[in-house]
Amino acid sequence: MTSPAENARGDAEPGVLLDRRRGFFAKALALLIGAAAYTVPAAAAVVAFLQPLRQKGQAGQLLRMTTLEMLPGDGTPRKFPAIMDRSDAWNRFPQEPVGAVYLRCGQKGKPEAIQVVCPHAGCFVEYDASNNNFLCPCHNGRFDLQGKRLGATSPSPRDLDTLEVEIRNTSEVWVKFQSFRTGVPQKIADA
Repeated sequence: MTSPAENARGDAEPGVLLDRRRGFFAKALALLIGAAAYTVPAAAAVVAFLQPLRQKGQAGQLLRMTTLEMLPGDGTPRKFPAIMDRSDAWNRFPQEPVGAVYLRCGQKGKPEAIQVVCPHAGCFVEYDASNNNFLCPCHNGRFDLQGKRLGATSPSPRDLDTLEVEIRNTSEVWVKFQSFRTGVPQKIADA
């Protein structure tokens, strides 16, 4: 027995076929719109997740440390904190201390900068005023005011790391702050 919408041969009448097609196209269009609606946030999530892999490190960033007037004229080193925006994989921390630098007036009054991190094991060296040199508290290694190792038995694989210094506006001392790998004899910048 045939339904009123079908003829004697079992074919659907033209109006019913048109309704079926419209239903199919409406469902297909809804499926495409839904897929696009889910694809956009999913792609954004993938990009946000992979963002840290595409970022370059902040190594070698120029930081304003002090002015020439703040450096002792006799060549005594003075420690200054390195403060800059810090980022980890997904967070940003504005204006945080990320390390420190010893600055001193070198030959002809030109400032010299030394990274405070010992290349042996990454400990912070301290200026020992009584001996007029730097001392690493982790291994009792000593370094002169230019950062050169003192003593043949120093376990440090290299001298203290020096940093580039730039003078701006006649008295501002800017330092190219960066960290270096510890435990290796070569001076290799961390990314």
